[in-house]
Amino acid sequence: MSSPSLAGRDAGPAIPILFQYGFRCFFLFSGLAAMGLVAAWLGVLVTGEWPDGAVGAGAWHAHEMLFGMIAAAVAGFLLTAVPSWTGTRAVSGVPLMVLAALWLAGRIAVFPWVGPWVAMPGALAAVLDLAFLPALGVALARPLVAAGKWRNSAFLILLGLLTAGNLLIHLEWLDLLSGGVEAGFALGLGIVLMMVTVIGGRILPAFTRNGLGKAGMAVRSWPLVERATLLATLALIPAAMVDAESVVTGLIALAAAAAHAVRLAGWQGWRAWRSPILWSLHVGYLWVPVALLLRGLHALAGLPAAAGTHAMTVGAFATLILAVMSRASLGHTGRPLVVSRATVAAYGLLTAAAALRTLSPLLPVEWVWAALQWSGYAWVAAFALFLAAYAPVLLSPRADGQPG
Repeated sequence: MSSPSLAGRDAGPAIPILFQYGFRCFFLFSGLAAMGLVAAWLGVLVTGEWPDGAVGAGAWHAHEMLFGMIAAAVAGFLLTAVPSWTGTRAVSGVPLMVLAALWLAGRIAVFPWVGPWVAMPGALAAVLDLAFLPALGVALARPLVAAGKWRNSAFLILLGLLTAGNLLIHLEWLDLLSGGVEAGFALGLGIVLMMVTVIGGRILPAFTRNGLGKAGMAVRSWPLVERATLLATLALIPAAMVDAESVVTGLIALAAAAAHAVRLAGWQGWRAWRSPILWSLHVGYLWVPVALLLRGLHALAGLPAAAGTHAMTVGAFATLILAVMSRASLGHTGRPLVVSRATVAAYGLLTAAAALRTLSPLLPVEWVWAALQWSGYAWVAAFALFLAAYAPVLLSPRADGQPG
């Protein structure tokens, strides 16, 4: 994803820059959602106010981070990667505007202060929120199938399963299913982890090898470790959905943690310490085995579940999203792959946010509230810095004068 594809080259001047390539609008949306949703969540925590009749505050927060912020980042990545994989034109113009409108409609529909429990029936809100991921899948299916990229077509299945997780949540919110929220989040988080596992296995060793030059020859991937990592991560999804606290689930989580750790060690990330655009990816991926270890200890030793959940979401998912968005935004707008000091500060702030949020359930009671607050402040500051640095990039023409 470091070089432009054929995709945006036919985009005419009539198409607004924001809708000439998927990464432009959806990376911007993801950054805005990351900053705005957590700022709103901090407001809820501080004031204790929540609209009457709305779904639970914690469920809304988790839903929007997963199906709002993370889904936007996934869309931006796939809408940019698929043209590179297939050599086809990117989704742009009106079709991209439709996808953006569906994502925005979903966010409005479930927003508690103006959403379904205030302004529209819950069923309509569910339909609006559920429409985005299938529409994204349809937009990606045609080039993947036409190019015969069956291996990459697995992402269509993952998008379908992510939609199923969202559906389970909405069914419980509509009082049509018991346990849908818990199962939906388990499925959704598992699918995003699977995406991280697959995409990370492609881009981290490749980017590290290219970025380190001759030193990159030390980067290694072992087929047996790759298969073990994928299988253990996949097996964890149904296990967590059935019983997240069972011994079997705990053992699978520990096995997955070990596999991911060995995999990451082979990529020689410590050699990239002088290159923030590389070490940020490795730091993000490092949170994966940490989170899986904590999940295993939750099932086997009673460690608080929130520690593993936030190590995965704030640590792994958000850090990798920030690292990939900053790199791809530069590469696909014809700019050098060198991040600014503000971006490096954003990486550091997000790492601090992840550490504080992960540790907060393990701290003495009198320290928990401070850890939660400062984690939120660090998160908001990190994505504010990202937006300050990259909104101008995403809203400006390519530096090399090419369309896209």
